[in-house]
Amino acid sequence: MTLDPVHVDGIADIAGFLARRVDDTDHDDLARTAYEEWLDPLRADGRTVIDPLDDRRLRSVPVDDVALCDPPFPTVHGLDSGTINPTTFKNGLVLDVAHAAMAAEPSDLDLHRARSLVTTVHANDPTLALEMDWQRRDEGYLRRRILHAPRVNRYAEGVVHALALYLAESSHALEHADAVEDCLLLDGPLYPKELLNWQDRNAELGALTTEAKPRAIVENYVRLVERLLDRGVAVAGFVKNPSPKLITRTLREKGVDAPWVDDTALFTRLLDPGDGDDRPTDRLTFTNWFRSRGGSDRTLAADGDALGVDRRRDPADYEVTFFVVYDPREDLCYRIEAPAGLTRDADARDRLTRQVLRDVATARGPPPVVERADALARIGVDEKAALRRKFEERLDSSFVRTYDDHRWGEEF
Repeated sequence: MTLDPVHVDGIADIAGFLARRVDDTDHDDLARTAYEEWLDPLRADGRTVIDPLDDRRLRSVPVDDVALCDPPFPTVHGLDSGTINPTTFKNGLVLDVAHAAMAAEPSDLDLHRARSLVTTVHANDPTLALEMDWQRRDEGYLRRRILHAPRVNRYAEGVVHALALYLAESSHALEHADAVEDCLLLDGPLYPKELLNWQDRNAELGALTTEAKPRAIVENYVRLVERLLDRGVAVAGFVKNPSPKLITRTLREKGVDAPWVDDTALFTRLLDPGDGDDRPTDRLTFTNWFRSRGGSDRTLAADGDALGVDRRRDPADYEVTFFVVYDPREDLCYRIEAPAGLTRDADARDRLTRQVLRDVATARGPPPVVERADALARIGVDEKAALRRKFEERLDSSFVRTYDDHRWGEEF
């Protein structure tokens, strides 16, 4: 051990010092005020950025009762994509490999076998031709392609990661959209938020969003929403680790001393029925549905530009709506996003809400079909290391190692 008991006691004393000076007893009242008075609607720069779709209220359901209710949808599909993580090689290439899969409940083994594989490559040499269109292997079950990323001076690793991840996920979803009969749950947000956030990161990344390849990925998500809405199929994103800051940032801009690090901390404060060992764990708590038109969600708002992608339905149908559910058993908040073209209908909104609550209650976490998709798409630690070695052999170039790679092994 590097810490002796005296060191542990010293750290505990610091915690005590901080506790005596941080009083959060009024945070509950402030969270309630924010919810009841400032979100109906919340406006910024003359626009409504958050407003409720239905009655603004906090609700709860008994865990056992909702777990035992009949599933609102006869079939549910899940979608996810995993990557090996961005890798820089000594020959100047930066690449990432993403692997997408769809799961079904009840199981569909042929669907589970189908995979989409995208390798995105960035090179500083503009003369290289690295693009490869879709090819099929494994009796047609595997689709693979190489995407040559737009050239950037900085952020090459982030660019190849986002393009690989979102192209694999969105193209796989479109490839198998007709297999979805009732409900599709994405593992993550409804739209490619990381890519959409490039607009606000810096000028170089913002310029990338106007290029054809990032725009084509956004178009895939737009077409997916259209196809499913046109068929009356529910589609939603289940966000396991939500971190939006739209509400808290807007409140601070209005002069409200919002003490929460992000919106999830605000909603946790609202929905948590207790604290620590005193917290009741027999009920899930959740919010009403809200419409979000700010932050990264503004791009797909009715008055947003959708990065120039043509929207074939009413632009308002694509707007992001969401609700938040809190599971006291694990002290975790989840955010569920769906297009307004679905959730404006009260019955459709209710069915999706009940499906998510049932799944969370049953699984004590994300819906089982989302976790199954995650397991199918995940590239394990050993597989990542093996793939990196394969690339080193085929490229005849080793990847750039850091001290942490040396200290902890290739994966840490």
